Amino acid sequence: MRFHLLPSGRSHLLRRLFFCLSFLLAATAADAQELRSPDGNFLARFVLQPGGIPGYTLLHKNRPVINLSKLGFDLQGERRSLRDSFVVRNVTTATFDETWTPVWGETRTVRNHYNEMAVHLEQTSSGRLLTVRFRLFDDGLGFRYEFPQQPNLGHFILKEERTEFAMTGDHTAYWIPGDYDTQEYDYTISKLSEIRGLIAKSITANLSQTPFSPTGVQTSLLLKTADGLFINLHEAALINYSCMHLNLNDSTMVFESWLTPDAKGNKGMLQAPSVTPWRTIMASDDARRILASKMIYNLNEPSKIKDVSWIKPVKYMGVWWEMITGKSEWSYTNLPAVELGKTDFAAAKPHGRHGANTANVKRYIDFAAKHGFDAVLVEGWNVGWEDWFGHFKDYVFDFVTPYPDFDVKGIQEYARSKGVKMIMHHESSSSVRNYERWMDTAYRFMKEHGYDAVKSGYVGSILPIGENHYSQWMINHYQYAIEQAAKYRIMVNAHEAVRPTGIARTWPNLIGNESARGTEYQAFGGSKPNHVTLLPFMRLQGGPMDYTPGIFEMDISKLNPKNKSWVNSTIANQLALYVTLYSPLQMAADLPENYERFMDAFQFIKDVAVDWDDSRYLEAEPGQYITVARKAKGTGRWFVGNVNGETPRTSTVALDFLEPGKKYTATIYADGKDAHYKNNPQSYTIRTVKVTSKSKLKQLSAPGGGFAISIVEAN
Repeated sequence: MRFHLLPSGRSHLLRRLFFCLSFLLAATAADAQELRSPDGNFLARFVLQPGGIPGYTLLHKNRPVINLSKLGFDLQGERRSLRDSFVVRNVTTATFDETWTPVWGETRTVRNHYNEMAVHLEQTSSGRLLTVRFRLFDDGLGFRYEFPQQPNLGHFILKEERTEFAMTGDHTAYWIPGDYDTQEYDYTISKLSEIRGLIAKSITANLSQTPFSPTGVQTSLLLKTADGLFINLHEAALINYSCMHLNLNDSTMVFESWLTPDAKGNKGMLQAPSVTPWRTIMASDDARRILASKMIYNLNEPSKIKDVSWIKPVKYMGVWWEMITGKSEWSYTNLPAVELGKTDFAAAKPHGRHGANTANVKRYIDFAAKHGFDAVLVEGWNVGWEDWFGHFKDYVFDFVTPYPDFDVKGIQEYARSKGVKMIMHHESSSSVRNYERWMDTAYRFMKEHGYDAVKSGYVGSILPIGENHYSQWMINHYQYAIEQAAKYRIMVNAHEAVRPTGIARTWPNLIGNESARGTEYQAFGGSKPNHVTLLPFMRLQGGPMDYTPGIFEMDISKLNPKNKSWVNSTIANQLALYVTLYSPLQMAADLPENYERFMDAFQFIKDVAVDWDDSRYLEAEPGQYITVARKAKGTGRWFVGNVNGETPRTSTVALDFLEPGKKYTATIYADGKDAHYKNNPQSYTIRTVKVTSKSKLKQLSAPGGGFAISIVEAN
């Protein structure tokens, strides 16, 4: 019987009996193996159930996190599945403890401390070997499958991975719909049992999307139990494998892994020896510990780039927001179709709205140089934008030929004279074969013209036709682009690519991703005002996001009268994002003329750091508020940011992270008394106070608002 159709009291009782029975079976299984976290708070059990079915459970402080859940695979073809008939041949354990230094990050160092258990299995019916490796941290559990070299398993195709995550109740979930091609959705907050009824409404329009199930959701997924335990489900080290989604059986409250298929419907092409990504489960009764966790990074390999001196955090501006809002355009002409190498753009009549022209780009360079920004991004500089989208063109861009009004060499020399770097833009239009065809030529072109960083894009449906953005084939492409860029000493900021899984530890030239609903959607109708209080709990768990904050003009019609969108945020909220949404790549996204209207508030964007020695999560509740303090790398300067949801709230911020015995000056950028994201977003106040480590600051945050604080040692 389906639990969710039963009367609420009876359903609740049956669920509790089911959950208790699951743990009883797990605890008494003859082939159970146990592993504890270094601090003793987590207990993981591997269980071999009747029929040789592998499974596991997880507890936190003696509270069930994951009920008895099955492990295994279905294979394509005639071969027997890897789901049953296993026996345990050997179990090995180990302890690991190191402290490593990230190239960039939220803290100067990261501790990687875990206990490990590897369960070596043999399938008696086939003689095939499979290892399940568990690593238990003080943050939570990571486990993966390993296929050793063996005579009975060479090349094989996955029909599906059958990893389960059995929930202990009808938790509150913070989710976006499962989709093979986009993560660019607003988050929905609901009970697990309500996902089915809400999923159609949650699937909003996108340029490429492939939802797959009425109960499918994406990772990183955050959950909250009725008694206040936060649980995060995700994956780490996604290499040569399909991206994992989660499909909920809402009768039993069990999530099962759901891999992204390729054009043929296969979920993965593998060969032994090989390993899967790590499946990760974090849990804490304190939401701040979820935000502070580095477990995803720790499950990735150390940096493979030996000399990392060229990898630098960047604060930048760009010719971007004016195109997003429709004030200007990426294209140069009104031609309905163009062909690279044949269309004479010099002879074509320009439409006069091209944003990436030399004079306009120099204006951004001048502003960036005057206010101390590192770099300027330019989109729409290269030919081909007239018919780039929706035509399934293979040969769209060559990534080296500029429009007639963009002087590549002149811009290079001008930017150098001003001490500003340039960021290249490569929109592949998801014609992936074409991008790989031109990639080395494009990277060489970048280096010849002084570009050390690239923003790549994958808008639209993938070519070859039938592939998905998150299939194994595309995962391998994204990885190829990162590794090729490293050979040229180029940093990568990938948009529309797969959400990150900590790979930036191994390849730290991956300094940014979009892979979620960013600021651009504020010009496409708006995002929920609490969106930025949710992103750090989910999207940012695997790596930083190029969210592109810093919008000061919320009424988009003032930039483009035809666009009636509204940015659901206050100016103080926009300032706080530079602290709450961690990224080594931070953009001041608005137009220079809008910053010139609010130069006193713009000062915070100029001052705030992009690389940190320390980070403290002071208060957090997903969907409601987050307050973070960070210490700028190599200085004694601290910055605090608070973002707020729709309910006005007063925060009390204890400054005990400051050095005792010293006096500081705090400059507080806050919402005005009448501020509101809907009708008064530009109301803000700035005040200066003297503080010490014993000080506490009380500050009101408006609906969709927040505050930002700059703290320097007093002379």
